[in-house]
Amino acid sequence: MRIGLFTDTYPPEINGVANSTHIVFKEMLKHGHDVYVVCTRTGIFKAVWDEDGRVLRLAGIELKALYGYQMSSFFHPFALEEIRKLHLDLIHVQTEFGIGIFARQCAREFHIPLIMTYHTTYEDYTHYVNLNSSKLDSIMKKRVADVTKLYADASMEVIVPSKKTKQSLLSYRIYKKINVIPTGLELERFSPALKTPEKTKEIRSKFGFSTEDRLVIYVGRIAEEKALDLVIEGFHQAIQKGSKIRFLIVGGGPDLERLQKLVEKMNMSASIQFAGPIEQENVPDYYRSADAFISASLSETQGMTFIEAMASGLPVFARRDEVLKNLLIENETGWYFDDQNDLCDLLMKFDEINEETLKKLSVQAAGQAEPYSSEVFYQQLMEVYDRVIEDYEDIYILKKMKAKANSIEITLGRGLEKELTLEVSLDDFYEYGLKKGRGVSQSTVEILRKNEIENHAYQRCLNKLAVRDRSVKEMDDWLKFNTECDRAQIDAIIDRLSDNGYLDDESYCENEVLRLKAGLNGSDKIRRELKLKGIDEQLIEDVLAKYSDEEDNAKILAEKLLKSHKSASSRKSADLIRTKLVQHGFSVEMANAIIHKLDFTGVSALEKANLMKQIEKARRRYSRKYRGAELKARIYKSCVQQGFSSADTISILDGMEWTDEED
Repeated sequence: MRIGLFTDTYPPEINGVANSTHIVFKEMLKHGHDVYVVCTRTGIFKAVWDEDGRVLRLAGIELKALYGYQMSSFFHPFALEEIRKLHLDLIHVQTEFGIGIFARQCAREFHIPLIMTYHTTYEDYTHYVNLNSSKLDSIMKKRVADVTKLYADASMEVIVPSKKTKQSLLSYRIYKKINVIPTGLELERFSPALKTPEKTKEIRSKFGFSTEDRLVIYVGRIAEEKALDLVIEGFHQAIQKGSKIRFLIVGGGPDLERLQKLVEKMNMSASIQFAGPIEQENVPDYYRSADAFISASLSETQGMTFIEAMASGLPVFARRDEVLKNLLIENETGWYFDDQNDLCDLLMKFDEINEETLKKLSVQAAGQAEPYSSEVFYQQLMEVYDRVIEDYEDIYILKKMKAKANSIEITLGRGLEKELTLEVSLDDFYEYGLKKGRGVSQSTVEILRKNEIENHAYQRCLNKLAVRDRSVKEMDDWLKFNTECDRAQIDAIIDRLSDNGYLDDESYCENEVLRLKAGLNGSDKIRRELKLKGIDEQLIEDVLAKYSDEEDNAKILAEKLLKSHKSASSRKSADLIRTKLVQHGFSVEMANAIIHKLDFTGVSALEKANLMKQIEKARRRYSRKYRGAELKARIYKSCVQQGFSSADTISILDGMEWTDEED
């Protein structure tokens, strides 16, 4: 198999992506494949091959803020021609930008299947551009999700090193098959059996440490997201309390100088040393020179340095993270800490551990790293490679295109199958490099199908919102029961409507409160209705608090009701008004207070006349069935139930004339 590995970073650069790519390269060569690497170099002009003709380095510039990374343009005519000559069967891209964009260009140009490995959770790196703005940081994180989805969906399949990373991609609504394949290690390089007293003494003495010191090491980039401030503070506290523990920090990065100054300011230079960047071939010896490894980073997609350290026989100190769930077993292969105080306590205890216990921890740590062998990694990669190449052969050809107002209708053909017509957005058309005569993979067709359903549903939402405003929950429910969209698509549509200003629960709540208050509704009814529409309870209370017209509205409604109940008794009118006020969302207490203030003079003046009408009405109703005392009792009961005075009712009944049929 002829394989092209495309990456922005590659040895001699030292970082996780470079190391992982190099491991893939060596494993593929070892198993007889023709494998080539396309990466960057600092410089200008055309790309150049390494001496062995296996690594093509494209001109790029170093990003100072992201130590060890070089960014290249995605336009390389010379490199494009060189890659054409390789006749690759597969492109495996290791990065999203620069070389990653160029890789996708090559895949489209030469009809080569492409897969990507997602190494970096870029959300953890937005602090490099957010200028300490939480709002900008939030926007950047959303853009990260959008860009990641864009690149992942342009691949046939995606590889991630951990379940944690897979969950991140799923939250970005990526529909491609996501394979969890932890990067393998050449475990023999890190074997504790290769440890020698001479090498340990040499490394330790170089930084002023003795072989008797209890030494903890960090290996990796020196950057903000690695949270080394927390670690240094933990060591500082432990040493102030009398611990003789020592700390060696290996690596370079944008935070190196700042942390060096921090250690000097703390007067900790005798206990905490910086080794700076070292050659990759020397890394295993540095691990083996220590007694434990530490990292407070929560930005790892797999935790390669944790695995390297454990393979070297080092127990590890770490903060809890999903990537360590099956790696760090508390008190067996290491310890978890939450903050610097917690770390201080652990370091104090570790300083007192005897040699026998430390050896036991070392054996357990090395054993825990065994499943991460490069051979297992190779076998899992090949399963993906073989499947992708086979799937790519079953490809559609774009036969026709027809431009519409805001979309393009494309017709796809495959063998003797019936032609398939899809309506794609302009964004999708350009993003997926659609062009007449060009191949479109089955996985891309599935994405375009999903996007077509999503776009149609979005337009239907706009039509509904043009009629009247709706809450997020109302639109969510409507999409759930009236479209073919799945949960991820519904979330995407809701986000899109919100981003474009068509859905805004805060504005909706404000308008609905005003509308319901204009209809003389009280706060309780407003709360009930808005809660049913999914509006946050605190938001409802905040909006209601702006208005102090509750009692005025209750009074207006009560007076309107009083005018419509002049044919009833005063007591009945009061009961009816109270019931209506409560039904409209006013409290019982407020209803009673309002009724107490109402002027029932008009109702009272008509009380006797209304009573006579009620008696005559009841008389007509019951005289067909009842006679004498029972008839009078029925009439009496009817009047009292309508709120008329018992005494007034009896007085009128006694003074009435009754026919022979009624006596």
